[in-house]
Amino acid sequence: MAKIGERNRELIIQAASEIFAARGYAATKTMDIANHAGLPKANVYYYFKSKKNLYRSVVESVIDPLLQAATPFYENDDPATVLEQYIRAKIRVSQQYPHASKVFASEIMHGAPHLPEDIAEQMMEQTRVSSNRIASWVKRQLIDPVDPHHLLFTIWAATQTYADFDWQISRVTGKDKMSQADYDTAAEQLTRLILKGCGVKNLQPE
Repeated sequence: MAKIGERNRELIIQAASEIFAARGYAATKTMDIANHAGLPKANVYYYFKSKKNLYRSVVESVIDPLLQAATPFYENDDPATVLEQYIRAKIRVSQQYPHASKVFASEIMHGAPHLPEDIAEQMMEQTRVSSNRIASWVKRQLIDPVDPHHLLFTIWAATQTYADFDWQISRVTGKDKMSQADYDTAAEQLTRLILKGCGVKNLQPE
């Protein structure tokens, strides 16, 4: 029963991610999510109680991996290693959670009216830690003088575009869906641009 319950929750969250991404919070009906998930409407209320709770679960489904992507800033002090791992993790989030990423982006663009305060504070704390780490690299001349916030903004924009602007990417590349090789190329190229653009000194032994 536990496995069935977890499977149903995942089906509902995935369906809600797609519907919320396509229509937005206000225009989304719980019945539409249930139909898209192939489950009775009662199941949605059984697992999530309300549309608001379900929306929060969708946001959390991408916030959790976004927060985890910053783990290298906490565990390593080599700028080349940290930035490469961070960029690759952020690319994976766009690859694995494209619809939830769009929901999150839309939430932010509309002033985060439904974003729970505790989640917003977790994100801010992660940003403070990451920014302080970058500032420490600048101070120790491990990277060129860069504004930590704007460096993070650049990485966020460059990695999340693969989820949030997939229609544009599809039109430009002529592909309905990016392959694993495409995502790998994106991560490798962005890593090279960031490391060279910041003048990163690699602390790892050759």
